[in-house]
Amino acid sequence: MSILVDENTRVIVQGITGRDGSFHAKAMLDYGTNVVGGVTPFKGGSDVYGIPVFDTVEEAVRQTNANATVIFVPAKFAEDAIYEAANAGIKLIVTITEGIPVQSMVRVVDYVKKLGLRLIGPNCPGVISVGKAKLGIMPGNIFKKGKVGVVSRSGTLTYEIVKHISDIGLGETTAVGIGGDPIIGMKFIDVLKEFESDPETEAIVLVGEIGGTDEEDAADYIEKHFNKPVVSFIAGRASPKGKRMGHAGAIVTPNTRTAEEKVAYLESKGIRVGKTPVEVAEILREILKNGEK
Repeated sequence: MSILVDENTRVIVQGITGRDGSFHAKAMLDYGTNVVGGVTPFKGGSDVYGIPVFDTVEEAVRQTNANATVIFVPAKFAEDAIYEAANAGIKLIVTITEGIPVQSMVRVVDYVKKLGLRLIGPNCPGVISVGKAKLGIMPGNIFKKGKVGVVSRSGTLTYEIVKHISDIGLGETTAVGIGGDPIIGMKFIDVLKEFESDPETEAIVLVGEIGGTDEEDAADYIEKHFNKPVVSFIAGRASPKGKRMGHAGAIVTPNTRTAEEKVAYLESKGIRVGKTPVEVAEILREILKNGEK
């Protein structure tokens, strides 16, 4: 099985005629994703790699029965793109765009949640269910079908850790990049709940970083409610105090812990934390071999 997306997910790409949208639409199609349409205003009636383009999401949904979208539009149009997808009834909205203002995301996250829809991102690499569907920019060739679920705030760290998991023969079920911005849609706990109900996911890797409190919230949830083994990696152990390291959410404020403090907190909740991506894979292998919880 998998979570969130599979071979039956019907995907549209908002911003499909742009440079990034067209490139990644082709990559998703090549991976086997069921990309049924794209959306760019005033480009309706054209096509990109044989994928029909529509002027609006509403029209795309009406013509293709799409139930998921990947958004590649520029930041200044992204808020409206998310609203448009939500109002058209899209169940899963994956927002790759970075640089969306925090105030915009506060509004759209609240709106999407009230409608009972799922939003991944923004500023994220997307989601991939191995061998079934890829929605976003993840390099499909590093993934191998297996038993480990991955949820991460960092795209590039996801790729590195996944490569090590694949290389030791464990493989992955689904990997979800939730995004590195301060305000995002699905958080660690939301994805953990999905993995909990997936019988093929036997262990989870949680990739966090400095800034915010999502890792601590996830650790509390895992301690009280989660029954599968979780291995974590926390980026930013060498970062200077008070500095933002790459992500808008990766800044240590007076009310948040440093990377080392986060590691200590997770370990106090029984979560093993690897010092390097290689060590994360090695811990996973040990846990699964010994049948640990």
